[in-house]
Order: sequence, then C-alpha cells, then structure tokens
Amino acid sequence: MDLQALQISPWAITLIVAVVSACLCATILFTLLKTGLAWRLATDVPNDRSLHVRPTPRVGGWGIVPVVVVIMLLMAPTLWCAGLATAFLAAVSQVDDRRGLPARLRFVAHLAAVLLFVVLFPAAAPWWLLCMLAVLMVWLVNLYNFMDGADGLAGGMALFGFSAYAIAALICNHPMAELALASAAIAAAAVGFLLFNFYPARIFLGDAGSISLGFLAGALGYWGWRGGEWPIWFPAMIFSPFIADASVTLARRLLRGERFWQAHREHYYQRMVRSGIGHAKTALTWYVLMVAGIMLACCALGRSVIFQSCVLAVWIAVLCTAGALVDLRWRRFQSTLSDN
Repeated sequence: MDLQALQISPWAITLIVAVVSACLCATILFTLLKTGLAWRLATDVPNDRSLHVRPTPRVGGWGIVPVVVVIMLLMAPTLWCAGLATAFLAAVSQVDDRRGLPARLRFVAHLAAVLLFVVLFPAAAPWWLLCMLAVLMVWLVNLYNFMDGADGLAGGMALFGFSAYAIAALICNHPMAELALASAAIAAAAVGFLLFNFYPARIFLGDAGSISLGFLAGALGYWGWRGGEWPIWFPAMIFSPFIADASVTLARRLLRGERFWQAHREHYYQRMVRSGIGHAKTALTWYVLMVAGIMLACCALGRSVIFQSCVLAVWIAVLCTAGALVDLRWRRFQSTLSDN
C-alpha cells in the first residue's frame, strides 16, 4: 500500500493497523472460547512433562494467524510469500495439534517454507551465507515451538520482538513501512492472545501459533536485513532470550544422548516455574530480559562496528549470567528435594 498517496504518517497507519489486529485477534479467541469451539479444535491434555494441570484449548494460532496473514496480504503485499508460507505452516501445524504428525514430515514442511522464501527473495550475499541463514531460520521455527510452554512467555516474546522490528523499520526508512505494518500487526495480535494466555492461561498458543511466529520472526528478520534496514545480528539479538534457552538446552540433551525432539521440562523457563517462581513471575522476569535486549539492540543500530560488537559482548555476558543464576537456583532446588 502506498502510504504517501494516503497522506498519512507511517507511524499513524501502523498504530491503526496494530489496534485493528489486536481487536480482531481478541474477538476471534473470545468467540472460540464462548462458543466452546476452542475445545473441539485442539486441546492440550496435561502429562508428566507439562507445567499445567488442567486441559486447555490450543487455539492461539486461530486468532493470530488469520488476522496477521490477511493484514499482510492487504497492507504489505511485498511480503505475500511470507504470509502464504505462514498460512501453510499453520495448516500443517493445526493437523499436528489435532492428530499428531511425524517429526520428519513437520521438518520437511518447515524446510520447504523457509527455502521457498529465501529462493524467491535472495539477498545480495554469497550462497553459503544464504544456506546458513536458511538453516538458522528453520531452527528458529522449531525453537519458538520448544519455548511455548509457560503462560504468557511465547506471546510476550512476540509482542516485544515484533514491536522492535516495527520500530526499527519505521525509524530506519519509510520505504520499509510495509515491514513495519506486518511487524506491528503480529505484535498487536500477540496482545489479543495474551489477554487469554497470561497466567492463569485460558488458551495456549498451540503449534499452529508457535510455528507460525517462529517462521515470521526469521522471515521478517531476514527481510529487514535483505533490505538494508538492520545488520544481520539484529534479529538474532532481538529474539536472543529464546534462542539462547533453546540452543543451550538442545546442546545439553545432545551431549547426554537424549532424543532432543521429545517433550521435556529442562528449559530455563521451565526450571524457573518448577523451582517455585511460578508462571506469572517467570513471564515478567523474561519480559524484563527481552526489553533490555531490545533496547540495547535498537541503541546499537547505526553505530560503529566496534560499538555494536561491544553491545553484543555485553549482552552475551548478561545472558550467560542469567542462565548461571537459573542453574544455581535449580541445583539448590534439587538439593532441597533430595534432602526431603
């Protein structure tokens, strides 16, 4: 959409799109809950690896994905491929939510969506770098799903992460206003979802929601880098709390020879909940961490390479310290259980 032809400030129309997105998402989810349809679409039944104790509908994706895809196709047509790929992944993931799909089939779907996007819209970079980025984007799709296990956590990451994309796109350049509109729509849809997902959650995101958000985090991050709006490290730093937790947990499980694709309760956020911090305080603690990283990342944009490198080094140290503190608390908690 040509914003200049409308003679409306990109900031104003982005805000309007965000409000519409949040209202539509909240309305859809409220309707699903009110009519009872949410329970028939997909329900998460607790097991020994769950952090919740009551069966809960997994329909967050039903509110987020349709709203975001329609807004992207109407307001950000240059991102049509990302929108259609998101709809495809949501459809495959909904089948997985309902009936369960083999991990290989899910992986093929994730890989196909990412490769299609990168092949159709290649950046001016060496082929090997594009291949590496495609692999990292597939990992982001899956790790977002892994990190969807505590009330308010994945929705909060979407709210803050895509808000950062929107702000950075608007500040850097008006030609990237479509990227800002798409990002704002996703962040606002997350607000509509969080109204029902913050502790105690009435609905969960489900694979249809988490897989879609993971793909969009990678796809829009790649799009902004491809368009020169931010350096390659920016999307990674924005979503670094999720990336760090999932990657370290995966590495530990691989070293122990465990099947990393199986559900478990060893993520840092899961240990925080299980050690007595609880869902609400865990989510709020992560929100503070997310916002701190986003503020540092945005402040580093446009600065010298040395300044950006220093910011990255400081942030890595912060994440390592946060992880060490959680590990220390977990060991003390385990020791208390052993003594009892």
